[in-house]
Amino acid sequence: MEQTIVNIPVGILYKFMMAVFIGSGISEKDAKTCADVLIKSDLRGIESHGIGRLRMYYDRLKAGLIEPSATPIIVRESPTTAVIDGNHGMGMVIAVQSMQIAIDKARQYGMGAVAVRNSTHFGIDGYYPLMAIEQNMIGMSFTNARPCVSPTHGTQPTLGTNPISFGAPTDEECPFLYDGATSITQRGKIEVLSRAEKPVPAGWVIDQNNRPMLDADQILDEILVDNAALLPLGGENELLGGHKGYCLSTIVEILSSALQNGAFLFQLSGLNKENQPTRFRVGHFFMAMDIASFLPPEEFKHNIGELLRILRSTRKAPGQERIYTAGEKEFEMEKNVQANGVPINANLHKDILFLQQELNLPGFIFAD
Repeated sequence: MEQTIVNIPVGILYKFMMAVFIGSGISEKDAKTCADVLIKSDLRGIESHGIGRLRMYYDRLKAGLIEPSATPIIVRESPTTAVIDGNHGMGMVIAVQSMQIAIDKARQYGMGAVAVRNSTHFGIDGYYPLMAIEQNMIGMSFTNARPCVSPTHGTQPTLGTNPISFGAPTDEECPFLYDGATSITQRGKIEVLSRAEKPVPAGWVIDQNNRPMLDADQILDEILVDNAALLPLGGENELLGGHKGYCLSTIVEILSSALQNGAFLFQLSGLNKENQPTRFRVGHFFMAMDIASFLPPEEFKHNIGELLRILRSTRKAPGQERIYTAGEKEFEMEKNVQANGVPINANLHKDILFLQQELNLPGFIFAD
């Protein structure tokens, strides 16, 4: 049965998220950064990483798994690179500061790259290339994550969903922005299906015997005890390129751990040797490239704009009305959500009311 959907205005939801972060011990400045990243996800229609993640952050802060007042520090630096220790703080705060360092270095030297260790979940990967795009730069962002994806020909959750994001400005209103996991799906989408009480499509997740799993709640339970695994891009074998998704994920793991001497694979489980919750030690990697170091930005924007327009004008498959390029759907969704609010289903609505009661935030009225 379909759940009732309530649309909550963006401004109200943003202020509520800020209030929850502040109530959890985050400074007002850092709470704004965190809410900015989460609301961007909701605006772009990425349900898995916006308000739907708010309770996760609250629970982790309450459990001491995230340090609310941590200060990221530079532990190694060159003119074009830096290594940052996040000291287990809020991932969004660490990531914004790190991407800004990469942008500043790129502005001075043409390129900048920053490797991060000891961070936490940082929201949508695509938020950080957008920072570079606003400065007439190409931006890239990578992060590892808790093990939940099996390697090709395996069934044990070993790699994270390990997203890749790449963004560049164009001469159109919408920039080019790719943001995607290196697995077919990600844990957040399984959580969305769980809240919506919907099944998981066959081919997304396997059990320890390589059989498909369809029950979202069961998957979320079994993945914690190594009995379920998400599949890499391309699926369970090499026929449709599953090995390519597996290798892309490994590249992200390398960039997010080896350069910064950080944690990887099973070290990111969030459990210690006694199987008790511990800090996640997530790693990130950011890069910015100043377009003006290669050619005038307007020429680059025209070049990429022409490339994208040609792609969209090519022959369409029968029954298809439009070809999209990366970032278009989300760009259009942002306008829709700004106008109509963020859609909230019944189970997510319960989480919002729970947080409101937990933190005594009576000033917010959410429709039943």
